[in-house]
Amino acid sequence: LLPFGGVVVLIAMMIFVMEIFLTIKKVKKLNLVMGSMLIANIFLFFGVIFGLFMALGYAGMVSVDIDTLLRAHVFLVIMGYVMLTIMGLSVVLLPMFGLSHGFSMKPLERAITLVCLAVLSVVFSSLFESTLLEYFGYLLAAVGLFIYFYFIKTVYETRARKEIDIYAKSLIFSYFSLLASLVLGLTYLLVNYEPLLLTSAWMLFFGFFSFVITGHIYKIIPFLVWFERFSPLVGKQKVPMLADMVPIKSSSAQFYFSAVGVVVIAAALLLQDDIFIKAGASFLLFGALAFVRNVFYMINYR
Repeated sequence: LLPFGGVVVLIAMMIFVMEIFLTIKKVKKLNLVMGSMLIANIFLFFGVIFGLFMALGYAGMVSVDIDTLLRAHVFLVIMGYVMLTIMGLSVVLLPMFGLSHGFSMKPLERAITLVCLAVLSVVFSSLFESTLLEYFGYLLAAVGLFIYFYFIKTVYETRARKEIDIYAKSLIFSYFSLLASLVLGLTYLLVNYEPLLLTSAWMLFFGFFSFVITGHIYKIIPFLVWFERFSPLVGKQKVPMLADMVPIKSSSAQFYFSAVGVVVIAAALLLQDDIFIKAGASFLLFGALAFVRNVFYMINYR
C-alpha cells in the first residue's frame, strides 16, 4: 500500500503546486515574496518526487538508496519549502502586525539566496554521493538562517508597536528556538553526539515552527472572525477591537506552559532523562489544551 499511498500524495501535491503556479503566473512582476513562494513550491514538487521514489524503494519496486534520498527529501521539504515559505511571508506579516518601517530587505534577500543554494547543494550531494557538497550545504543553510535571524532582529527593533502581546511573545520564543537549533546542529557536526541532533530537530519543529504558527493564529483568527461577524456592524453599533477577542490570561498560560515544555524536553533529550521528558510532555499537554480552548473562544466570540 505504501507506493500507492505515495502516488496519491504525489497527485494531490501536484494539484496544489499547479494551483500555486497558475496563481503566480498572473503576477506581472515577481517581488521577493512571490519569488520565494515560487522557488519554495518548486522545491516541494521535487521533494514529493523524492518521497515517491523512497516509497517505491521500500516496496521493492525500484532499487534506490533510501538513506541517500531521505536526506534530499527532508531538505527539500523542510528547508526548501517550509523554511522558505516562512522567510518569504515574514517580510509581509511581521511588519504588518508589528508596524515596522525603515528596515533593509537586503539581509533577507541574502538569506533566501543562501538557503536556496544550500538546498541545491544537499540535493546534489545525495545524487552524486558527495560529502563535501553535503557539509557545504549545511554550512550555507546555517549562514543563511543566521542572516535571517539578524533580519528579524532589525524588523523587531524598527517596530512602532512596542506592546509585547501573545503574538510578540510567541515569535520571540520561536526565533530564539531557531537560533538554539542552529547552534545545536552546528555543534553536532563538530562532536557527532546524537542527542545534539535530536535536540536541534526538536527546537526547530516544536520551538520554531509550532510557535510561529500558534503566534500567527492569535492574529489571523480574530481578524477573520471580526471581518465576517463585526465588520457589517461598523457605524451601527459598538464593535470589539481585535485585541479584545484574544483571551489574555488563557493565551499567556498557553504560552508559558508550552514554552516550559519545549525547554524541559530539550534538556531531557540532551541529558537522556526519561523523567524530564514526562515532565515536559505534561507541560505541553496543558499548553495544548489551553490553545484549543483559546481557538474556540476566538471563533465563538460575540
